[in-house]
Amino acid sequence: MARIFDVVEYPSEMKDEIVHRFPETGVADLRIGSQVIVRESQRVVFFRDGKALDTFGPGRHTIVTANVPKLIDFIGKAFNDRTPFTAEVYYVSMRDFADRKWGTPQPIIVSNPGMGLGVALLQGFGSYSFQVSDPLQFVTQLVGAQGVYRMSDIENRVRSMLLSKLQDLLGETAASKSVVELIGLTEELGAGVRAKAQDDFAAIGLTLKTFYIANLKPSVKSAEELRAMGMLDMQTYTQLQAADAMRDAAQNPSGGAGLTAGIGAGVGIGNVINQSLQGMTGAGANQAEPKAANGEAAMPSVMTPSEAAAVLRVSEEDVIAAIQSGDLKARKIGSAYRISKEALEKFLAE
Repeated sequence: MARIFDVVEYPSEMKDEIVHRFPETGVADLRIGSQVIVRESQRVVFFRDGKALDTFGPGRHTIVTANVPKLIDFIGKAFNDRTPFTAEVYYVSMRDFADRKWGTPQPIIVSNPGMGLGVALLQGFGSYSFQVSDPLQFVTQLVGAQGVYRMSDIENRVRSMLLSKLQDLLGETAASKSVVELIGLTEELGAGVRAKAQDDFAAIGLTLKTFYIANLKPSVKSAEELRAMGMLDMQTYTQLQAADAMRDAAQNPSGGAGLTAGIGAGVGIGNVINQSLQGMTGAGANQAEPKAANGEAAMPSVMTPSEAAAVLRVSEEDVIAAIQSGDLKARKIGSAYRISKEALEKFLAE
């Protein structure tokens, strides 16, 4: 029996699919009078001759193409049995794509005047939901001729938009709020991100329904990572290393390779602690530099690799290399080296 009409439907919940094209590949030769069935949670975008012509809501729809039943069978012979009048149907899911997860892959830098380094690194995570608001725009802007368009195809783009707005909002809010206050404004910040992101979502046919910040807190990035980001100078880096060493020693009172290892070796950890505290409060900024009897600057009793490098007039990397080779004796406090005056003098005498 000759084929007269087509009935097109996609009875799927489309849990992970946003768009499903019929047919997935190639082109359709839907005949005049063919039926398209659309479910409540779907919309259909109808294309003919490569142009988006209409959007169908829930129900049964009769589509019109240039493919007249039976007549097209004869016309098709002239086109190698391929219809010259192409049509495609795109099923678009209108359900809420809810409880999608977001997180900050890298900490967000915000100003924190009057506290610590004057900056803070914030990390957060939460959830969001969105919905297709303009099926025709979404298909033409993003889907193109793909047979199936899934959440995985757009998720990275959506997260990037959200994190960009969050970073922008945190920067604006931190100008008038402290980091402690920011952490307590998760609901207000979430509403701000929704408002900022709506135009970007609308431009691709989407609506951002919700954006929740489940947790926002200072990052636990180490001093090394902060310095690698160009946020710490050598003095501040050294001070933080000493503070880390004190913290590690407090957490490990029975001993180990932390701060207590330096005490028995006469490294002079008291001096390191005092210097760190002075540097953090600014108390030591105006103290006179110790002088030897001849009026020249005296060698500190405990030095960082940078300070030892200044005494030796070499690079810090050369000092580290000498320590690691065993030529220069030093003690490791936390993750930083400390060099005693006696060890450096012995190194110079050898």
